[in-house]
Amino acid sequence: MNETHYRKLENMYHSGPINQKSYPDVQLTVSEGRAEISLTVQPDYFHAGQSLHGSVYFKMLDDAAYFAVNSQITDSFVYTTSFHIQILRPVKAGVITAIGTVQFVSRNLFIGDAILYDNKGREVARGTGNFMKSGLALDESLGYQ
Repeated sequence: MNETHYRKLENMYHSGPINQKSYPDVQLTVSEGRAEISLTVQPDYFHAGQSLHGSVYFKMLDDAAYFAVNSQITDSFVYTTSFHIQILRPVKAGVITAIGTVQFVSRNLFIGDAILYDNKGREVARGTGNFMKSGLALDESLGYQ
């Protein structure tokens, strides 16, 4: 395990402008092949039907799978090449938690899965994505510090 790498990934996540401006209370914990992200649902995240917008489901799932994959890569920033989600039920309140895990690793392709849970522990969405290394080195310019 590389605890320093995991903390630097967490710092990188929290330094991202989208998280600082749109999701300031989001929390990420990274470990070997796993990432957990929690967010308190806010009315600002709702669509006109007064429940969580699909973009929030997507972000939580993609981010959890992404950081699970990047937990195993210490030299490069990873990027998502495809991501598929299934929304299973609406969310209107509480804390949602996405848990991402690594499912497949090869030289050039990584597959990560994530499941999103509501505050009652019910599965509300799931996603699977393909990820690849980018040409960007993991360094301080990305908030990796």
